[in-house]
Amino acid sequence: MDLQNEKCVMVIDENLPLGIIANTAAIMGITLGKQMPEVVGANVTDQSGNQHLGIIEFPVPILKGTPELIKEIREKLYQPEFQDLVVVDFSDLAQGCKTYNEFIEKMAGVPESMLQYFGLAICGAKKKVNKLTGSMPLLR
Repeated sequence: MDLQNEKCVMVIDENLPLGIIANTAAIMGITLGKQMPEVVGANVTDQSGNQHLGIIEFPVPILKGTPELIKEIREKLYQPEFQDLVVVDFSDLAQGCKTYNEFIEKMAGVPESMLQYFGLAICGAKKKVNKLTGSMPLLR
């Protein structure tokens, strides 16, 4: 992977409570790690000899968006132009489930148009990611 030409961002609904924002970022990050294990660096050792697990090798800025903007971006990501990007979405439906089986069952019965996205993680070619998110501000 050419890190110079790759980019990864998370876009999260700025109106969510802080705990839901943190949960959304954590869940999307875990899924990205599964989908892109090659971007997680080797374990490191500190001066005291203690080992620390590797972390992602490049920054992942967290951008703020509205529910409407996140939905609009998600819809664009279904277009053929963006099919090569890695996309993780996290929705109200997912947040409300207690088990993964419940998530599977509920998702099968809901059209995409009814989902409210709490966040998106988008990784891939820097130009494409910037085309979708380049003017968005950081979530602070």
